[in-house]
Amino acid sequence: MATFARLADMFLLRKLGGAGLEYLYRMGVMGLFLLKAFFYVFIPPLKFIRVVKRVHFIGFQSMLVIVLTGGFTGMVLGFQGYNSLSKFGSEAFLGPMVGLSLIKEMGPVLTALVVAGMAGSAITAEIGIMRITEQVDAMELMGLNPYRYLVVPNLLAIMISLPLLTAIFDVIGIFGGFLIGVKLLGVGTGTYFGEMASYMAMKDIMEGVYKSLSFGIIIVWVCCFKGYYTGVFTGFGAEGVSRATIQAVVLCFVLILAWDYFMTSLLF
Repeated sequence: MATFARLADMFLLRKLGGAGLEYLYRMGVMGLFLLKAFFYVFIPPLKFIRVVKRVHFIGFQSMLVIVLTGGFTGMVLGFQGYNSLSKFGSEAFLGPMVGLSLIKEMGPVLTALVVAGMAGSAITAEIGIMRITEQVDAMELMGLNPYRYLVVPNLLAIMISLPLLTAIFDVIGIFGGFLIGVKLLGVGTGTYFGEMASYMAMKDIMEGVYKSLSFGIIIVWVCCFKGYYTGVFTGFGAEGVSRATIQAVVLCFVLILAWDYFMTSLLF
């Protein structure tokens, strides 16, 4: 019995060690993938037409959802903020509360989550299908660099699109709060926008810009990596593509929220 118990313990340790080494290996491959992507950004020639197409795909096609999400988020903030502030007789500070909440936190985070769910999943599926149908291998055989064609345009496009989408989200959200707070609940127009201008600074706006840029890098990094290594880490065929897409979206959500906490608590 003692020998059997020792063998069971050794088997368990081997399984745990193997899982740990596999996890570290994947982290290393993922880190090198990001370094290569940034390296090829500065290596000409730049696929300018493809970057423009990816800006249209990531930015323009996500705009309607961003507008709707931003508007309803601002309206909810207007309702909840007014109900909370009215308990202390501070309804005049509804504008700063809505503006700062959107610009510093909710705007960048919700925009990134929407883009990750829409464009990020599509990027993963697209590259994953190219991988399992051996289109990526064909590009390498023809002497083309898959990073330059598949990863770099998405990286540049999302770094252009996501801050702009975040700005649209913030503006629509602020006017959503205006509709509820001013038109419905009776806060003064001058009070709403005047107090907002008094309490908001350029530092707050730049915080949202920095967050949106970093979230964009996370989205492209994770989604392109999961698609590029479909069949290696997720299995082949349609099942492998679906698994890679799910893993990419979930990992993007977790990393975006974790990185937002890190930036808020340590950098700002």
